[in-house]
Amino acid sequence: MKTFTSPALSGLPGLRHAFFTRDGGVSKGIYAGLNGGIGSNDDPADVAENRRRMAEAMGVDVAHFLTAHQIHSPDVAVATMPWSPEARPRVDAMVTATPGLALGVTTADCGPILFADAKARVIGAAHAGWKGAFTGVLENTINEMEKLGANRADITVAIGPLIRQPSYEVGAEFVARFTEADPAFARFFIPSAREGHAMFDLAGFIRMRLQRAGIVDIDDTGIDTYPDEQLFSYRRTVHRKEPDYGRQIHAIVLAR
Repeated sequence: MKTFTSPALSGLPGLRHAFFTRDGGVSKGIYAGLNGGIGSNDDPADVAENRRRMAEAMGVDVAHFLTAHQIHSPDVAVATMPWSPEARPRVDAMVTATPGLALGVTTADCGPILFADAKARVIGAAHAGWKGAFTGVLENTINEMEKLGANRADITVAIGPLIRQPSYEVGAEFVARFTEADPAFARFFIPSAREGHAMFDLAGFIRMRLQRAGIVDIDDTGIDTYPDEQLFSYRRTVHRKEPDYGRQIHAIVLAR
């Protein structure tokens, strides 16, 4: 099972993390590999087995391998105990100070962002697409971590595989939404080959929001989901006119 890791997070004591790829799963067809997306139309038994394998890789029971019902919001849940798949909170980030609870976010182009304060033993995981990053999911995750005892000066953050600027074309109305909020956001766009379009730097925007929130230690995998066939990509699926797409999961856990 191939995973990506962050050297910055790997250097911290008392936790494990992984940015999972498609490698090592049982799903077939357009979902081939390690599809963890409960919301996909994949065979539920295959998704369950894939999630069991990811939980095993994280060193937790599958019941302790937690994901949320993501809705592209700025909302955060505090995890203190396992929840069933049916009881997943409708949020886009989770935090915990409870060892043995793996926090996982599902993505297929959006940004998986993992947080850890090793001193306070508080972790977080956020699903940051443009909407979540724009409306405050990153800042809210940090705030909720601090309520559990973290200090933002001690938080290390890793930005996982996401759609990068060379692959992320957007329309003029998208650019306007950002520049009307803050003219300085224009720096996250460069011209596209198509008139009236631009290429958006989601990773750069996420990094800026984290820095503005007082985070100093930020690591970025630099991986682009769109051209990388070992990762699921919503936009690649759309361009190929495929009927559905899989999701990878990225997770972090405090060791017991």
